[in-house]
Amino acid sequence: MTAFSLLDDHGRLTSYESGAVEPLTRPTGRFRSRIAYAAAHVVPYAWSDNVPGAPAEIDWDATLGFRRHLWSWGLGVADAMDTAQRNMGLDAAATRELIARSAAEARTESGFDDLADAVVVGVNTDHLDEPEISLDRIKAGYLDQLEFTQQQGAGVVLMASRHLARTAQSPQDYVDVYSALLEQAESPVILHWLGEAFDPQLAGYFGSSDAAEASKIVLQIIGEHADKVRGIKMSLLDANAEIAVRAELPDGVRLFTGDDFNYVGLIEGDGERHSDALLGAFAAVGPNASAAIQALDAGDHDRYRSILGPTEALSRQIFAAPTFYYKTGVAFLSWLNGHQPSPAMIGGLHSARSLPHLSEIVRLAAEANALSDPDLAAARWHGLLSLNGIEAGR
Repeated sequence: MTAFSLLDDHGRLTSYESGAVEPLTRPTGRFRSRIAYAAAHVVPYAWSDNVPGAPAEIDWDATLGFRRHLWSWGLGVADAMDTAQRNMGLDAAATRELIARSAAEARTESGFDDLADAVVVGVNTDHLDEPEISLDRIKAGYLDQLEFTQQQGAGVVLMASRHLARTAQSPQDYVDVYSALLEQAESPVILHWLGEAFDPQLAGYFGSSDAAEASKIVLQIIGEHADKVRGIKMSLLDANAEIAVRAELPDGVRLFTGDDFNYVGLIEGDGERHSDALLGAFAAVGPNASAAIQALDAGDHDRYRSILGPTEALSRQIFAAPTFYYKTGVAFLSWLNGHQPSPAMIGGLHSARSLPHLSEIVRLAAEANALSDPDLAAARWHGLLSLNGIEAGR
């Protein structure tokens, strides 16, 4: 039992005692029933110039150490994606270095036979400074990052491009751009459909704000290039939309859920189809995710739900609106669990959530068995409160 002081929206403190930690066990081999990636964050030096617009100064020991932590639990790593602050502070030079370092680390430290199972990374157009560019420039920008990523040997996730969202005049523009990219892919890639809750600048992606209409374009692209598409990650926070697309995918193409609100049921599936996972939430609850998938491997669906079910309330708090600030909660939990020396984030994003919001993360993490060392978590949380002039226990 560990005592926590929790802070509400009116500045009042209440006492909370966490229960005993349930030990979770690392897998002895690869998962058999599901593929699971955790979308990992990056850790800057606490002393660096972590202000908006400043280049990232990454603490590589802590950043790569967190990836080793995820691999040790049998999870693949999705790197240089939204959780790593793409389009929210991670500059182009740091992105390339992250991709190269993560791929190199995976070769020697992940324990995976196939590098693309150990690490997939985001390919985008975010290194181009101009806000509006032609479709040809968009293709060239994507291909520049694609070529670099393929040289590192990592798996590819084709991220949604803000440039394409601004420039496209019709659904056919999306078909043309993605077709050109897929033709140049050396091995099957994962497409990423990121909803506007995560990035408002991507509203209407794939040519429509109606998920059913946009899904037709997604399925057309996949159907015409099924040999080049490993799967699609859907991050719409809409379970029904994901299930509808999943039912129409060609054989061999996977649905990787990016739904941080509804992943428990989507991964378990309906008895006929299920989603695999590529989730920022799994960076926050990696051991729980691993133990739950091990339960699915053993055919124990009750244990799967008992382990992963409580994490969904925690994830909903982390990803609460405005959803794009979820990275703050992921880094905060990483700090509470001892994976980094400070909760600092690139661009000062550690200040994007309030203390009461973080307090609720503390409580829900304790209830979800997602605090590996509650005493350490309590000490760090109470220290953060004290730093802000709030003395625990008063």
